[in-house]
Amino acid sequence: MSHPERLSTSGGEPVATIAEPPRLNGSGSSESLATFAARHGLTQSSARPPLRQYVQDVWNRRNFIWSFASAKTSSMYTSSRLGQVWQVLTPLLNVGVYYLIFGVLLNTKRGVTDFMPFLVTGVFIFTFTQRSLQAGAKSVSANLSLIRALHFPRASLPFAYVIVELQQLLISMVVLFGIIFAFGERPSLQMLLIVPMLALQLCFNMGLSLALARVGAFTPDVQQLLPFIMRTWLYASGVIFFLPSLAHRLEQHHWLLELLKANPGSVYVELARTSLLASYRDDLHRIHWGDDHLWWYAIFWAVAAMIVGFWYFQRAEERYGRG
Repeated sequence: MSHPERLSTSGGEPVATIAEPPRLNGSGSSESLATFAARHGLTQSSARPPLRQYVQDVWNRRNFIWSFASAKTSSMYTSSRLGQVWQVLTPLLNVGVYYLIFGVLLNTKRGVTDFMPFLVTGVFIFTFTQRSLQAGAKSVSANLSLIRALHFPRASLPFAYVIVELQQLLISMVVLFGIIFAFGERPSLQMLLIVPMLALQLCFNMGLSLALARVGAFTPDVQQLLPFIMRTWLYASGVIFFLPSLAHRLEQHHWLLELLKANPGSVYVELARTSLLASYRDDLHRIHWGDDHLWWYAIFWAVAAMIVGFWYFQRAEERYGRG
């Protein structure tokens, strides 16, 4: 006797459980349950939908994604006495450590007029990417019970986790603006460029988080390795040192300098600094250092990461949550 099979409509919603025996066709042989279901327009509830439909399904869940992210944000740090304050304290404490070790002891602040705004901007912007990727890598594996209980596009989870980090960043930006204004920066129209920059960085973070969510779902060890990768990426992205200071050291390896400039971690950090810090723009102008390709790099990384990451994640849609 065939076992019951859960079926759904083409939209993915379960509508029936067929427990009746297979029907006989005209030749007297039994008709398979799959053929019977296909003849009546039914499909498996766990089947991967076409890419176009999948995009539409994710868009239709946008309210769920935002609500899920808001609930996660509200529940963060509830067990600690300072609560959400830790979201600001953590990058500030990192800034203090980096300033002491790299700014004072190793003197990496050479060439930078106002090193503190330079450092704070770099740490806050890079932390947005760092936390997004680390959260995205565990977004599927940490929600297996939700995946197994409800039918929804699994890409909603990495998206929601990145939105959580965006909400946290917006809180941190209040502190960031307070610090740069305290060091003499003045409001200007140039600062409005931070909005499209963050939009591009958000797309980049989402795309890479989708890819890491698939990897993390089937290879949990990547979550242990990721902090080391992110720390190395931070050191290579000019977060704690003045990138032009490497120019004379890499004269024989010009390609390596260009690679560091095209590095997406560096691209978004540099765009944030040139948007917010007039003193930093003056430092670059003084040494005749400029890169007209920064915005093109930012657009390329955002679009490429989103397209490839979304496609890569969607290819394994029916496998998430299976034991």
